Amino acid sequence: MIRDRGTIKWTAMMLPEHVKMLRDHQDGLDYGRKPELDEQKYEEFNETICVAMEENQTLMFTYFEKGRSAELKGQVHYVDEFKKELRVMDEADKMHILRVTDIMDIVYA
Repeated sequence: MIRDRGTIKWTAMMLPEHVKMLRDHQDGLDYGRKPELDEQKYEEFNETICVAMEENQTLMFTYFEKGRSAELKGQVHYVDEFKKELRVMDEADKMHILRVTDIMDIVYA
């Protein structure tokens, strides 16, 4: 039976300096880290969302997706408190689902 050792067999052929350089390179890549928000910011989000839902106002969401920040402009259609998600209808009437933990900022559009 053949047993594959994965990357272990290749690291044996590499010099320690090369392994260190590769690890430093991986650490240096900026995949983007989501900023940590405090409880007060989430309370501001909650207030903004509630007012916007009452008055049918459009909001601009800045959220974290796949290591980058993205923006979405639309109206909040539904708030799912159990899943901690927002259902947002954009200007083209397409439904988007945003997790509350991924949202970085909300402003009136």
